[in-house]
Amino acid sequence: MTSIFWYDYETTGINPRSDRPLQVAGIRTDLDLNEVGPPVNLYCQPSDDILPHPAACAITGITPGILAEKGLAEADFMTRVHAELAAPGTCGAGYNTLRFDDEMTRYSLYRNFFDPYAREWQGGNSRWDLIDVVRTAYALRPEGIEWPQQDGRVTLKLERLTAANGIDHGQAHDALSDVRATIALARLVREKQPKLYEWLFQLRSKQRVMDQVRLLQPMVHISGRFSAERHYLGVVLPLAWHPRNRNALIVCDLGLDPQGLLDMDAAALRQRLYTRREDLAEGELPVPLKLVHINRCPVVAPLNVLRAEDRGRLQLDMDICQARALRLTDAQELWRDKLAVIYAEEDFAPSADPEQQLYEGFIGDRDRRLCEQVRAAEPAQLASQQWPFDDHRLPELLFRYRARNFPDTLNGEELQRWKLFCQQRLENPEFGAPNTLEAFNQARQELAVSATPFQQQVLEQWQRYADSLAARVNR
Repeated sequence: MTSIFWYDYETTGINPRSDRPLQVAGIRTDLDLNEVGPPVNLYCQPSDDILPHPAACAITGITPGILAEKGLAEADFMTRVHAELAAPGTCGAGYNTLRFDDEMTRYSLYRNFFDPYAREWQGGNSRWDLIDVVRTAYALRPEGIEWPQQDGRVTLKLERLTAANGIDHGQAHDALSDVRATIALARLVREKQPKLYEWLFQLRSKQRVMDQVRLLQPMVHISGRFSAERHYLGVVLPLAWHPRNRNALIVCDLGLDPQGLLDMDAAALRQRLYTRREDLAEGELPVPLKLVHINRCPVVAPLNVLRAEDRGRLQLDMDICQARALRLTDAQELWRDKLAVIYAEEDFAPSADPEQQLYEGFIGDRDRRLCEQVRAAEPAQLASQQWPFDDHRLPELLFRYRARNFPDTLNGEELQRWKLFCQQRLENPEFGAPNTLEAFNQARQELAVSATPFQQQVLEQWQRYADSLAARVNR
């Protein structure tokens, strides 16, 4: 039976590649959004190579004392998380989960020798993200929901939406409170716009997304990459499938002039594409290309979802969009080969740290079976047994897995190796930790100026923890 596991992490920071989970909360509901089963609320102990960002500590209020009392080792923590998300028929969902929580899950599963992707599709499983549902309701069917403003424009922050719509949020940025608020917001959208909600829920399926796509046929796309001023909506033209990623569709934003795509060479287009808009020289226009990932529940729809009143409210000039689409269609020979060059390489910086190399290749079947054996092994076996991995990332991952979760399995030489590794991480940013001791101390002092009394107490506890950690790894 299909169910939805709504979940949310509180973490050491905002980068899933390097930051770590400190808490996870989750509630399972049926498809009518009725709770089934007890809530999940777990804490995770940070290992000695990790310091959280003080800003994250101040926001969540999680203290070292809470983690020492309630926290699990990361291997046990992720075993519990995986059991919930991998249960057959589960749709993992939340608020901004696709871009943050799901990435945190993938990296954490990978670090702990789970398949980072299988839980998303095996056993009839899927994933979904309410934030794009809310964006779509705001853009296409805003009736019945209050849309809060901040600095003169709409804000879709969860705590602002719940307050504007009379939803009890409890303590914002507490994981369990955030999950309950997310479910309540989902109920509101489902009540006010039931057809929209059900249609978007079907876009969990890649095939349903594919059914909406026709190359060189304009369509509506909702995305956080489009600004709030545009109601997060763009009319886009699907140009081609990505040359290396079969789940990525290259589209052109018809809200921008595509002439540069016709006039500029591929190298110049690529450089400009990956230059932030505020860093472009005066007079330089952004490249109107975007990727739509069909395995990330993208919101795509035919143009006929735009009613006449929508086009007016959204200030869409469909004549201009259609003219730009026709110009691109008639000039395919000018841009088709350029796309292969623009997207020939990855758009993220490679890392020397194997923990951050999740996307630098799939783990092979033989190694995947060994990973399952690692998880099933007794701690003593991890040290005594040979693990003949083919993948160059896995031996170092295994050493760190043992050090964090089963330190008693380390011999004297390995203990020194682990201590040196922790020292390097806490002293040098290039070693891949989310934070160094120096950066932690500086950020804590800066935050102390504006912190509330409660936040001051939280930060003081983390300062004592940081001092103790420094003494521990340097003795």
